[in-house]
Amino acid sequence: MSITGNTWRNWSGSVHCTPQRLAAPTSTAEVAQVLAEAVRDGLTVRPVGSGHSFTPLCATDGVQLRLDGMSRLLGHTPDGRVRVHAGMSLRTLNRELDRLGLALPNLGDVDPQTVAGAIGTGTHGTGDRLHGIAKAVVGVQLVTASGDVVEVDEKHPWFGAVRVSLGALGIVTEVTLQCVPAFLLHAREEPMPLPEVLERLPELVGGNDHCEFYWFPHTEKALLKRNNRVPEGTEPAPIGRLRGLVDDELLSNGAFEVLNRVAHARPSLVPRINAFSGSALSAREFVAPSHEVFVSRRRVRFHESEFAMPRAALPEVIAALQRWFATSGEHVSFPIEVRFTAADDVWLSTAHERESCYVAVHTYHRQDPASYFAAAQEVFVAHDGRPHWGKRHTLDAAYLSRAYARFDDVLAIRDEADPHRLLTNDHLTQVLGD
Repeated sequence: MSITGNTWRNWSGSVHCTPQRLAAPTSTAEVAQVLAEAVRDGLTVRPVGSGHSFTPLCATDGVQLRLDGMSRLLGHTPDGRVRVHAGMSLRTLNRELDRLGLALPNLGDVDPQTVAGAIGTGTHGTGDRLHGIAKAVVGVQLVTASGDVVEVDEKHPWFGAVRVSLGALGIVTEVTLQCVPAFLLHAREEPMPLPEVLERLPELVGGNDHCEFYWFPHTEKALLKRNNRVPEGTEPAPIGRLRGLVDDELLSNGAFEVLNRVAHARPSLVPRINAFSGSALSAREFVAPSHEVFVSRRRVRFHESEFAMPRAALPEVIAALQRWFATSGEHVSFPIEVRFTAADDVWLSTAHERESCYVAVHTYHRQDPASYFAAAQEVFVAHDGRPHWGKRHTLDAAYLSRAYARFDDVLAIRDEADPHRLLTNDHLTQVLGD
C-alpha cells in the first residue's frame, strides 16, 4: 500500500482512489463517530487494511477508514481464545500468539494483512483437514451503519455472515479467535514432475497436514511443499542462514525479480526461464515454528486471481490451462499455486460446504493480466469456481448468488445492518448488488 498526496494505491499498484476524507480512529466509539459524520455529510465509507487486496474492495471517493491505531491485543483466556483489535496485522498477531504459547491453526503465505482484512476476504492456507482463518473466529465486534455496536458470538444469528463479510455489514473493530497451542512444523520442499504430483494427489493431500504445489507454466515442472506437525518435544531445526539467504532472498525474490524483468522485455524467453526457475530450487527440509514455515517474504510485486473449485475438478482445470498456454501465444512467467482446504460453515467462505482446491494465477505487476485472467476465469467458472474475495475477477452478484447457498441470507443481514448503503462502493455493488 502507498499514499501519494491524497491518492491511495494498493500493494500491487492496480487499484487507486482519492478519498475525500481520511479517518484513523483509535477506539470503537471513534469508529461510530466517523460513521455518524459520514452520514451527516452524505459520504460513503470504506475500511482499508494493508492494501493487499487485488480488487477495488477498499476503494472510495468518500471516507477511507484506517484501523492502524486499533492494533492491540485486548485479552486472552485459558482455553486459547484471544481478543484483538481488528487493525492488528497478522505479523504482529503471530508474534503475540507465540509469546502466549499459542498459534492459529492455519495461515496463508503472507502476513502483512490486518486481522479484519484477512478474515473479511476469506484468506486461507492449505490443509486437507483445515480451514481458512475466518473459521478460527468465535466472536466479532461490529459497528453498524447506524453506529450501533454489536457483539456477534457463535450464538448470534449474524455469526455465519460476519466472519467473511467484505466490510459490507459494518466496521469490524475487535475479533476473538480460537487459537491452538503453539506447534512446530516439519517442512519438506522438493521439485516433482507435474504429472507425478497429479497422479499422487490424493495421497499427497490426504497424507500431509498441509500440502501445496507450484506449477511453472509452459513446463511440466512443479515444486511440492509438505508441512507436518512434529511430536511434542521435537527440537527446531531451522534452515541454515546461507541456504535461507540463497533460496528465500536470492532465488525467490532478488533473482526472481530479475527474471521477471527479462521475461517482460522478451516474452519468448519465458518457457526457458520457467524451466530454469523450476530447476533452481532444490529439495530442502527444516523444522520451525508454524508461522515461520507458513509465511514467505514476497517482494516481487504481482497481480493475482484465485478461485476455489471442487477438488475433483483439478486435473481438468490444469489440463485446460495447459491447452490455453499451448494455443494462446501468451507467455506467463509466474508459477501457478495450488492449495487445498476442508469444507466449512462460513456463509461467504470460498470453501462453504465444499472440500476445495484453490488455483491461483499471477502475472508480474508490469504485465497486463487481462487476457490471461479472463481465460483462467472461464476455465474456473466452468467448474463452479468461487473467486477469492480479495483477488481479481469480473463476476457479479447474479453469478455469486448461484455459487453460495447462503448468499441471500447475507444480503438480508446487509439490509438490516446497512439499509442506506453507507458502506459501499462500485465493486461491492458489482459483487453483492445494490
